[in-house]
Amino acid sequence: MATGYQLVCVYLNEADQWEGQPLHSAILDFLNRSGCAGGTVLRALAGFTAGAKPTTAPREEAEGRSPLVVQFIDRAGQVAHVLPALRRMARNRLITLQDVQVIFPQLESV
Repeated sequence: MATGYQLVCVYLNEADQWEGQPLHSAILDFLNRSGCAGGTVLRALAGFTAGAKPTTAPREEAEGRSPLVVQFIDRAGQVAHVLPALRRMARNRLITLQDVQVIFPQLESV
């Protein structure tokens, strides 16, 4: 088992934008350009944020409002390197960070 890795999750929705493109795409592009080991966007079936009604409508009705989670795992040093820019991009969105143990494979930033 490898230690020294961290999992970052950014909670947002499809409507969030960054410089004219969907925020989730912009974050993945940024992580890729920054040499991170990888990243994933997960679409939730339902969700809500403080002060907002839950989004539980069928896919067609929830277009553009579906909750998303962008997550990536990398070495702590790489996470520390990208986190300031990620915080600027995600502004008011929840970002979580936790230490994880990687079983297999050992991840390598580019």
